[in-house]
Amino acid sequence: MGEGESVASDPMWSLMNTVRHYPWGSRTVIPELLGKASPADRPYAELWMGAHPDAPSVLSTGTPLDKAIQEQPEALLGPAVHARFGTRLPFLMKVLAAEQPLSLQAHPTNEQAEAGFAAEEAAGVPRDDSTRTFKDPFHKPELLLALTTFEALCGFRPVEESLHCLAKLQVPELKPTIAALARGGLRAAIPQLIALSPEHRSVLVSAVAEAAGRFVAAHDPEFINTYRWAASLATTYPGDPGVVISLLCNHLKLAPGEAVFLPAGNLHAYLSGAGVEVMAASDNVLRGGLTTKHVDLAALIEVLDFTDGRVPVIHPVLGPGGLRYPVPVDDFDLTRIQLDTGSGSLTTGGPQVVLCTEGTAVLASSEGELTLEKGGSAFVPAATPVTARGPAVLYRATTHLG
Repeated sequence: MGEGESVASDPMWSLMNTVRHYPWGSRTVIPELLGKASPADRPYAELWMGAHPDAPSVLSTGTPLDKAIQEQPEALLGPAVHARFGTRLPFLMKVLAAEQPLSLQAHPTNEQAEAGFAAEEAAGVPRDDSTRTFKDPFHKPELLLALTTFEALCGFRPVEESLHCLAKLQVPELKPTIAALARGGLRAAIPQLIALSPEHRSVLVSAVAEAAGRFVAAHDPEFINTYRWAASLATTYPGDPGVVISLLCNHLKLAPGEAVFLPAGNLHAYLSGAGVEVMAASDNVLRGGLTTKHVDLAALIEVLDFTDGRVPVIHPVLGPGGLRYPVPVDDFDLTRIQLDTGSGSLTTGGPQVVLCTEGTAVLASSEGELTLEKGGSAFVPAATPVTARGPAVLYRATTHLG
């Protein structure tokens, strides 16, 4: 923006967004959403919509959203969000499309992120260093809403079930892990696996994959998805302890419209499928395996939540304007809005990022209209009176504050 120029006089703006081309991405899902040739010539893994400094969306005025917010935080975020989160949009919205599994990972609490970030800053570790663990001082809870059938590892399954899952394989090399799990629970078993030498890891993972493959080939229904994925992951990541850790995790298979919330400390890995993801605006990822990227095992153990048990699938509840997916954090809130030929209100007290995934939506305010085709998105400042008409399907990210 030039000197004296303001964006706050406009009611809303379309967004130009960044695509992340990670190797695990799909060549079809996001290109088709964006109206591009499919299959694409490279993987399209994530479409980012928000003001994260690594890849901020750009307003139709040409101004990056993070810069616009820094210059006019109260007008764009609203007083409550500005007071709580400062001059930043506290959430990031993505479309995620996984053709291959992502790394096994967890995210820190705010307190852990602040301490880890301060320590690495004091040590002079560059923020773009591949060994950097804490990229910012913020937590990163996430909500993943399935657009297609979506599979994931999420949290630790009940310990008794894990003991049965491991013992059933009848792999002698698993005896120390089984003993550690039976004696000291997950807090003993996970570090024991991670501390294995490369030679022991290789032998263990190979034996586990071979045994798991036998049960899959025999069509034994008990743990069949867990075993199938363990065998597959071992092919991609031979010798990676994350293959064995995957046996200790809940295996989720979400139907379209179902969602899962991932709090701080939850060990998880997205395996396959496409979804809309909303998270706190952070890039703090502590990897535990199934990756060629940097793994900070000490930091991971510090942030992991070793609680075992089922992870609930989130089903939407009827909220203002559509189907809302409730989460226990203030940073973000997600609503799915089905627009028919009539119109509905999108007005809310906080800032909004709106994505159109089907049809054509027309957003209307007292100042004019903005048309969103499939794949299009918009930023709407806090407390802006806006209605929308379709037919279209919208996903609206905002905050719990406003």
